[in-house]
Amino acid sequence: MKLNSIGLDAQKSQELSNDLNALLANFQTYYQNLRGIHWNIKGKRFFDLHIKFEELYTDANMKVDGIAERILTLGGVPQHTFKDYIDNSKVPVGKNVTRDEDAIRLVIDSLTELLVIERRILEASDVSNDEGTNSMMSDFISEQEKTVWMMKAWLAEEI
Repeated sequence: MKLNSIGLDAQKSQELSNDLNALLANFQTYYQNLRGIHWNIKGKRFFDLHIKFEELYTDANMKVDGIAERILTLGGVPQHTFKDYIDNSKVPVGKNVTRDEDAIRLVIDSLTELLVIERRILEASDVSNDEGTNSMMSDFISEQEKTVWMMKAWLAEEI
């Protein structure tokens, strides 16, 4: 087994880097969705949701940077073109979303997809003994589960 400069199996680190690139592509789509609903939201809940969506896209932007830096730490190269993101994203794309309930549903659906990817990375990073990636995924999952719960509560839906 060949170790990389941070003491992890080089092959497993490359595989995790690939998985993180998939997460990066999906996070970029999620981020862009949040920008769109922040800009385009209409209705009586505009003021509250406009602020909430800004909070969420600011957080997503920080996570995008963290994911890219983790890819680099593992020795990979973060994807950085829109084509890469489009080709590798499963998060639904929200276009011209203006209604409050549609916007909240888009956030939930996006986070649900991100959580699937993050849980897969969490498991792989655990097997690879990659505490850095594991910790990052664990933190993301905890935050996003709470956001899904809150968004579902806003819609008056059960988890």
